[in-house]
Amino acid sequence: MPQGDKSSYTDKQKRKAEHIESSYEERGVSEKEAERRAWATVNKESGGGNKSGSGRGTPDNHSAARKGGKKGGEASASRSAAERSASARKAAATRKRHAEKSS
Repeated sequence: MPQGDKSSYTDKQKRKAEHIESSYEERGVSEKEAERRAWATVNKESGGGNKSGSGRGTPDNHSAARKGGKKGGEASASRSAAERSASARKAAATRKRHAEKSS
């Protein structure tokens, strides 16, 4: 199997990589780098290509995703109540503005 061949990955792993890649691209990462990072994440979570079928392969390890969520939570907790409240008001105003624009 040549390097870079994705045939041994399940459909779920391919969908996951596609989703991660599009997320990186939305944040301004180049297409090539986004694809590289996406497959690195899939490999880290699932240990590489899994054979399809119920109960086959090892379960996914979501530690990378948990780490991101934890970092975000810590950042929020370190801000004062007034800062969080101001941010919430700003977010609500933005959502309202976008809703009016799309209607």
